[in-house]
This record gives sequence, structure tokens and C-alpha cells, in this order.
Amino acid sequence: MSFSMRVKEELQKEISTARHCRIAEIAAIILFCGRYNSSCIRVNTENLTVASKYYILLEKTFKISAEVSVRCSGSSTYYQVVICDRDSVKRVLQAIKVASDSGEISEDGRISGLIIQNTCCKRAFLRGAFMAIGSITDPNKSYHFEMVCTDKDKAETITSILGAFNIESRHIIRKRYYVVYLKEGSQISDVLNVMSAHVALMELENVRIVKEMRNQINRKVNCETANISKTTGAANRQRQDIMYIRDNMGFGNLPEQLKEIAELRLENPDVALKELGTLLHPPLGKSGVNHRLRRLGEIADNLRRLEGGKK
Repeated sequence: MSFSMRVKEELQKEISTARHCRIAEIAAIILFCGRYNSSCIRVNTENLTVASKYYILLEKTFKISAEVSVRCSGSSTYYQVVICDRDSVKRVLQAIKVASDSGEISEDGRISGLIIQNTCCKRAFLRGAFMAIGSITDPNKSYHFEMVCTDKDKAETITSILGAFNIESRHIIRKRYYVVYLKEGSQISDVLNVMSAHVALMELENVRIVKEMRNQINRKVNCETANISKTTGAANRQRQDIMYIRDNMGFGNLPEQLKEIAELRLENPDVALKELGTLLHPPLGKSGVNHRLRRLGEIADNLRRLEGGKK
């Protein structure tokens, strides 16, 4: 079972005790995957958890037992939850604010702000919207959360609700749909928390912790590897310079301090500068050792230039 399906199964069990929150969730399901008129409300979905949650919400909120039908097409199964009793249709549509008290139905599909004016109702609406049109990628692979809306107004409503919880989403147009999405693991954790998907939230956080630890280890290893390579490269250059001086000028013409460090470097090719300094008499700090080796490098470069001039 996909991570997205596990989230939806968890959300299916989350039934609000507040009637206004249940209405907000019903509104999201109808507005995002339903069709309605004055005589009928039809919710169509390929997801059994959505059909089941919607059926339970209708029963608990309005005492309505909707009709459920199942249709198979190839490898796909479609579920349809239908209310055809006019009085029941009117009650539901008035509750979700798409029908007036007189029964006149708004056809623009806009979501009334009255449905989501409370913070708890925003959470419930987001929960219903995710069940109807949302998906989350397995966090072990990547971080991606999205809701696919049929029009711009619905996408802007989702964006606004997420923004109310300080979750900054983005949106793109994919074919003829408006897709609201999140790409950060922390943002997806936040939205799971908002929707009360706490089991999925813990699973995601565990994945994030493991990934972060792995990244920290990789960064540390890469840094240490780079430092070792840098140190080894510098030591090799120093040895080459010192051997060039030895073979072309000899150590006898060097000041005693430079002769001592030159001999020590040849004897200890892999020792770090700080440790190399402790072998001197008297001991010398890292910067002092570096200064002497740099002077040897300058001497080697001068010898190479003189040798090149003779040629």
C-alpha cells in the first residue's frame, strides 16, 4: 500500500465531534469530486476510503443513508455515493452554502468563506480536500505533496487555507488542472499535523531523521576526505620541492632551521604540520612550520627558474 493511501486510511478514521467541522469536510468532498443540482448529489471516486468517509459523514451529520454503487472498468473500480431525495439534497446543499434558504443553487462552484471561517473547520476542509484530490509521494523516495484542482478558485482556496497555518505552497498549471504542491519535508510534516494524520506524521519524521543523519555523515566524510586530500597534496608538493633542493643545491647551503624542517618532512611524509612542529627542537607551532616549508618552496621555484634559464 502506498504512503498516500496509508494517510487517507488514517484520515478516514478521523471523525470530528463538531457538526460544523463535519459539514466543512463534506463540503470539500462534494466540491472537489462531486456534482450536484436541486434533485441529486453525486460523489464519484476511485478511492474506497473517500466513499466510506463521505457516507459516514452524511449519516452522522444529516442522518442520511446515501445509495452506493460500484462500477468496474478494466483494472479500475469506481465508487458512486448518491443522494436523490430532494429534501436531503436541499439540506446538504444549504449546509455547505451552495444553496440559499429558498433552495436556489449557486453554479459557480465557489467555496463559501462561511464554511471555513473557524480554524478547526479549515483543518476539516483540508482533510476532506486531500482525501478527494490529494496525494503524497513516499518520503523514502522524495518529498512531494499535491492537490489537483479543476479551477483556479479552488486552488486559491487551498493555498489560502495552507497559508493560514503558515504553510507556504506553490501552484502550477498541469494540462487543464491547477496543482497546489509542497516540496519541503518540514512543510509536509506541518500539513499532516494540520489534517490530524499523526501516525503518518511520525513515519515521515522518522524518515526525515534518518535522511538528515545520513546527510550529516556524508557531509562529514566528504569534508574529512577533502581535508585529507588537501593535506596529502600539500605534503607531496613539499617533498618534491625539498627533493629538488637536495638534488640540485644540497641541504648544506640551507639555513639550519630550513635544513632541519626539510629533513623532517622527508622522514615523515604523511605527518600533519602541527605534529611535524612537535618533532623540532625547540618545538614549533603550525604557522611557523608552514612558514619554513613555504620558504623551501620559494627556494625550489627559484632553482627551477635558474635551471630553465640555463637551458
